[in-house]
Amino acid sequence: MLDPAGAAIVLFALFFGLLALGTPISIAIGVSSVVTGFAYLPSSVISFVSAQKMFSGIDSFTLLAIPFFVLAGNIMNKGGIAIRLINLAKLLGGRMPGALAHTNVLANMLFGSISGSSIAAAAAVGGVMGPLQRKEGYDPAFSAAVNIASAPTGILIPPSGPLILFSLVSGGTSISALFLGGYLPGILMGLSVMMVITFFAVRRGYRTEGSVGWSEILHVTWQALPPLLMIILVIGGIAIGAFTATEGAAVAVLYSFVLSLMYRMASLQEYLEALKSSAVTSCSILFLIAASGIMSYVMTIAGIPDVIAETILTFDNPIVILLVMNVCLLIIGFFMDLTPAVLIFTPIFLPIATEIGIHPVHLGIIMIFNLGVGSMTPPVGSVLFVGCAVANLRIDQVVRPILPFFFATSAALLLTTYVPWITLALPRFLGLM
Repeated sequence: MLDPAGAAIVLFALFFGLLALGTPISIAIGVSSVVTGFAYLPSSVISFVSAQKMFSGIDSFTLLAIPFFVLAGNIMNKGGIAIRLINLAKLLGGRMPGALAHTNVLANMLFGSISGSSIAAAAAVGGVMGPLQRKEGYDPAFSAAVNIASAPTGILIPPSGPLILFSLVSGGTSISALFLGGYLPGILMGLSVMMVITFFAVRRGYRTEGSVGWSEILHVTWQALPPLLMIILVIGGIAIGAFTATEGAAVAVLYSFVLSLMYRMASLQEYLEALKSSAVTSCSILFLIAASGIMSYVMTIAGIPDVIAETILTFDNPIVILLVMNVCLLIIGFFMDLTPAVLIFTPIFLPIATEIGIHPVHLGIIMIFNLGVGSMTPPVGSVLFVGCAVANLRIDQVVRPILPFFFATSAALLLTTYVPWITLALPRFLGLM
């Protein structure tokens, strides 16, 4: 039988070794977990328990919210909703230096808050804003960096699939509180990106947009109002307890479908593509969750979370402990996609946070914020890959322009970490915690 340190070495060495060989991440999680489990249980038992943990890991009504929100985001991406939000963002950001770059950030915040996906926001908004910025003389690499750095706001501003995952893995942390807790940190993340834009826009002479008449303001606002009302309907309904997160996700699908029919910008083929894409994405996420159930079980019987918690808690200073947790999560985000990272490391960091008095809602936002920042960095930055693909640029062309945004969002992350009020003010104000 392995000691906890030995089990951790075997588990993570196998896991990252399989990833290096190009093994799908869900398979790498399952195989490394089962192999490590042989050190503690007979092969017949670990096989049975693995199947049981995979089934129980996805046997949750709450998890139905994920495929529904994925489908809602895909329908909105196909149905002409993104362009209406981009037009509204132009009004909001048009008077600032580097107006089109600010518009990109605001559009990502608006679209991400509705679709719940940073990848969908990077693709939809970047595909529209990239050519416009190029035409106005913006450096293409800078434009791509702006899009990539601001897209992760969509996983903090609700609805958010990763926050639903955290709620599930953490043992039932209130989804309503997590959703409302994500608003101010998500806005803070967007503002940090806009500060960097303003600095470079002034230096490079990127101009503001021209003045807009009241008739156009009213027209654009009126067009964007129906998509924005979905936020009030879904998040408001979840917050006041009118329906669960899963039911809210179903409402989002219905609302976005009716809205796209009204706009008449999507064909039958595009709706079928949205369904297919949503099914593939949802199956990938659910299989990851199922496989991570085995890893969580093996780590528990091996005592790995306890050893990691004891090691970090030896610092005996909450400020230092939080800093260590942030550094660990940032490094994890460099090498691992957000979904498996939430599934694997929430059981490790939750007991540490509880020990030093960090509320689970606050921990959830810290984790998602960290992993969102990680998604914009190589080598495994999903948003980085999508943003570069949309901009038709190589990753090495974008890495340097994205560094100022990385440092700015990291500063916003530290502010969110050490000022709990930013996360907890809205949930407490509405009596959700």
